[in-house]
Amino acid sequence: MEAIAVHKLVKTYGAKKETVKALNEISFSTQQGEMFGVIGPDGAGKTSLFRILTTMLLPDGGTATVDGFDVVKDMQQIRNRVGYMPGKFSLYQDLTVEENLEFFASIFNTSIAENYDLVKDIYVQIELFKNRRAGKLSGGMKQKLALCCALIHKPSVLFLDEPTTGVDVVSRKEFWEMLKGLKKQGISILVSTPYMDEAAMCDRVALMQSGRIMTIDTPQHVIEQFGKRLWAVRSGEMYRLLLDLKAYENTLSCHSFGEYHHLVLRNDTGSEAAVLHYLASKGHRQVEIKTASPNIEDCFMQLMNDNA
Repeated sequence: MEAIAVHKLVKTYGAKKETVKALNEISFSTQQGEMFGVIGPDGAGKTSLFRILTTMLLPDGGTATVDGFDVVKDMQQIRNRVGYMPGKFSLYQDLTVEENLEFFASIFNTSIAENYDLVKDIYVQIELFKNRRAGKLSGGMKQKLALCCALIHKPSVLFLDEPTTGVDVVSRKEFWEMLKGLKKQGISILVSTPYMDEAAMCDRVALMQSGRIMTIDTPQHVIEQFGKRLWAVRSGEMYRLLLDLKAYENTLSCHSFGEYHHLVLRNDTGSEAAVLHYLASKGHRQVEIKTASPNIEDCFMQLMNDNA
């Protein structure tokens, strides 16, 4: 059975004359035990999707089921079997770590002891701070506590809406290692993120923009479909270089990535020499240009250009 099934889901906001479609007839499904990533920038519609699937928001059209239960008709059944971790820390800041966990366990008529095996690998990392108020925890510790509270009732489907936003790189890495462990226990995971590097850790990803899904595939297949030569370019004046590359008549797309700008050209014939000649005419010196391997972010930018 599918863990999640979404068919032509619609969500709109605003008055009739200024209606914004946060979700524009999106459709997808995930399998049980799958880690499915929803990737996209702020405003893509990720949070609206998660709120509908966790029965916090009603759709304006289409249908959606979680574990076979309808998000409108079977609200209580869904709430009893899913875990939800919103992007913003939403636990009780004045309660201690242990009090928060006990409170969420009591809501679902269970206890920490009953489901401790599910959370122990995560909880042991914050157990030393069990008497500390949640509001006094670091970002990484808050994240682990929120995940424990989302898991304490042993959900079959876990929803994580941008769980690593604002968290340091080390904590992000630790968090994704924890997700891999949960997946091995058979929990279906739907996770959204604005970080393209996290997409590679999912079984499949849906790339979203402006309420639409542009593609759904495995991260590797998304990259293999890039289909164009990618150039990495840098010089001593990176901001001016970016502006000039974007203004170049043969540029299809150009965006910053680490120490380089990633450049895709409309026509690759004689491209390297032509780009260097153009940049020299703009006064750039010590320009480095080389071919590069595309990543998920490059694929996302290409899809945005194709759908513009």
